[in-house]
Amino acid sequence: MSLKIATKANQSLTLPVILAAVYADEKISIDYEDSTSLSATDKSVALELTLKDASAVQDSSAAVELLAKTYPEKLRGAHPDLEDEWLKKAVALAAPDFKSVEAPLAEFDAHLILRTHVVGYSLTVADITLWAVLRGGRATYAFIKKGNLVNVARWFRYLEEAYPWMPAAAETFNAQVREKKNLKGKEGGSFEIALPDTEKGVVTRFPPEPSGYLHIGHAKAALLNDYFAHEKYKGRLILRFDDTNPTKEKQEYLDSIVEDLKLMAITPDTISYSSDYFDRLHDYCVQLIKEGNAYADDTDQATMREQRMEGIPSGRRDRSVEENLTIFDEMKKGSEVGIKNCIRAKISVDNPNKALRDPVIYRCNPQVHHRTGDRFKIYPTYDFCCPIVDSLEGVTHALRTIEFRDRNPQYEWMLDALKLRRPHIWDFSRMNFVRTLLSKRKLTKFVDQGVVWGWDDPRFPTVRGIRRRGMTIEALREFIIKQGPSRNIVNLDWTIFWATNKKYIDPVAPRHTAIATVDAVTATVRGIPAEPSTATKPLHGKNPSLGSKTIVYSPSILLEQADAASFAQDEEITLMNWGNAFVRKITRAPRPADSTKSSDNKDVVIVTELELELHLAGDVKKTDKKVTWLSTLGEPAPVSVQLVDFDYLITKDKLEEDDNVDDFLTPKTEFRVEALADGNFTKLTAGDVIQFERKGYYRVDRAWAKDSPAVLFSIPTGKAAK
Repeated sequence: MSLKIATKANQSLTLPVILAAVYADEKISIDYEDSTSLSATDKSVALELTLKDASAVQDSSAAVELLAKTYPEKLRGAHPDLEDEWLKKAVALAAPDFKSVEAPLAEFDAHLILRTHVVGYSLTVADITLWAVLRGGRATYAFIKKGNLVNVARWFRYLEEAYPWMPAAAETFNAQVREKKNLKGKEGGSFEIALPDTEKGVVTRFPPEPSGYLHIGHAKAALLNDYFAHEKYKGRLILRFDDTNPTKEKQEYLDSIVEDLKLMAITPDTISYSSDYFDRLHDYCVQLIKEGNAYADDTDQATMREQRMEGIPSGRRDRSVEENLTIFDEMKKGSEVGIKNCIRAKISVDNPNKALRDPVIYRCNPQVHHRTGDRFKIYPTYDFCCPIVDSLEGVTHALRTIEFRDRNPQYEWMLDALKLRRPHIWDFSRMNFVRTLLSKRKLTKFVDQGVVWGWDDPRFPTVRGIRRRGMTIEALREFIIKQGPSRNIVNLDWTIFWATNKKYIDPVAPRHTAIATVDAVTATVRGIPAEPSTATKPLHGKNPSLGSKTIVYSPSILLEQADAASFAQDEEITLMNWGNAFVRKITRAPRPADSTKSSDNKDVVIVTELELELHLAGDVKKTDKKVTWLSTLGEPAPVSVQLVDFDYLITKDKLEEDDNVDDFLTPKTEFRVEALADGNFTKLTAGDVIQFERKGYYRVDRAWAKDSPAVLFSIPTGKAAK
């Protein structure tokens, strides 16, 4: 199946089909033709959906209905008849003039009074189509944005936030219209951004401040800049350390950023430092002062903040150029007068955009800089330094997170005032995750207070933390690129993040066996020779390249208490990697008093012994219980391991500004289980990723040694990510 779109046609007709196709199947190819119609004779042909048998549909409504019929598991809900009714009503909303859609919009608004979705309680083709029709119509989209129809506006915003792939696909389509690129995707799909003016080359930059370790938010910025510089446009990537605040910066952080980028397979073409430009930035500040575009101000911080909020001019705003230059010289000396002053850009006192209300561009700070030593006593702010160095270094496209949007006019003012070239600015949303802190200040507090082990703690959202937990770089890149073009700020759930990772580790994770030792049960197996025997099995049933493992069979095996307790007398079970067996005897007794490793009630009755009778002729497909086990006899013998799982560090999905983080700390976030693993485990090294059958995926944090057990961290799979 393929789809062709006339890019200049009414988007109320084309966008619903694009979104339905994108969501239904990422393999549907979508091509764009720069025209108002796909037909030379019929000017109304906005699209063409071609089937495998070469038959084609050119009507928007018919194309959506065909997609829903072909992919009901993705596009249909529990009430297809009601969905079809709203698909028919969507046609009226696609009219090009607002007068024609006013009545249908009012009806739709009334329908949504007590509803989150158009039909039922989940996303269906009805939601996708109606949202796309309204988003594609210029009049309807502008009207909805005003919020006049309360229920439609609420529903529209909800879909944008709950299903970010929808606005991302719409934005991408508009970009692709300009550059006629292919759009392929699905929910959370890979939506390409078409950057403007790329014909003469693309230069991006990643400008971290070396004041902490990179977290996943920084990783998104780094990977997006690398993607557009090296993959999409074959340009250049600059890694620039924004080292303009000597109070916060350390060489330790700078080194860690370089290492983390290498971990993420990001290789910048150039590494630079804002401090390389301190002399030129000084000269530009002097230029602004001489031209009357900057002034020195010694207003105290609290008063300055209040004046900026209220639109009140500073009493120092009208100082003469000579006085401002004299004070700037005092700032350069770090004198008593200089320390009290800062330099502010003279932009506006009461602009509605508060970022333009005379921002500070230089501060006096006598502290020694980690690169320039005590040569400078003044340092530019990020807002002054960034646009200038971007322009000087030849950056063509400055990718910035959405919270900088209000400061974009400030960025452009600096360059215009200094008559410097403007790079293009592209905003993207930052990545927030539920029950996760990304504030460097709060993360530092957790480290300093011993809440975590360090910056590479597997509970931390740092690059080092998630890598240590078991995230692969390939999955990290895929997940971030998929979020790429969205400008909607939402709290993401970790489940999608880790589900992406599972796709990469499952095909290459060797399969091993582990048995929890707490209340483990020894079973005697009848029908097998007394002497242990071995067999060679593949480490991965679907990937023979991973090699093989040795399985030991003997009359004495170990099973987990939970499995043993579930058995019934004479029940036929399956011993994985062996065959079927009958449970002939179950011995139970009160839990021993020395079973201190169990947190359960010590008075409960547990299984202490089992007798099994092998029945290798039995059909493994007919048993309800398929259990893991380990031989207690023979070589290679089981080895000791610790299995570690984690919970979120905080209990609240999203902390508000006035929340005290200490009030929302999870009491216990680390859970350790002692276990025995099969003897093949001794070959593994730190960093290896495996799957313990029936337990899940794990990363080896510490390899096994004769005097210490191996330590493995549980890798979430998206089902219950923590």
